[in-house]
Amino acid sequence: MTLHLVKLCVGADSAESLQAWIDYRVEQARLAGLPEETTHTTRMVPTRKDELLDGGSLYWVIKGKIQARQHLLDIRPFTDEAGIKRCDLVMEPRLILTRYQPKRPFQGWRYLKVDEAPADMRVAGEAASMPDAMRRDLTELCLL
Repeated sequence: MTLHLVKLCVGADSAESLQAWIDYRVEQARLAGLPEETTHTTRMVPTRKDELLDGGSLYWVIKGKIQARQHLLDIRPFTDEAGIKRCDLVMEPRLILTRYQPKRPFQGWRYLKVDEAPADMRVAGEAASMPDAMRRDLTELCLL
């Protein structure tokens, strides 16, 4: 059964700025001859790895709302130089915009059940190509 993760996105003001950061990191990896993958390092290692890798995604909370997700490709546990166990969440380098869903602040990541995850924005007929500020305003007015 598929399971997702949800995590606060620190430092991004919008899904567009997160995508720009992802693009920058992928380009830097390409120039350095490293694999062109997106990773996020976290201290806690998910114990439900099989469920997460069965079509799961990492949902990003930006400015108090889930706004986007990235498909999880792998979970790689490791021990850092200080002897602390960590893991890399390996994801597709493409964000998928979701409908906004309010989320209160929390630390680390949390599991997110499939039935609790926000739906993806449909590309045709919805606001996926709309600027983030406009999409946010229309959502707050309950027009999206």
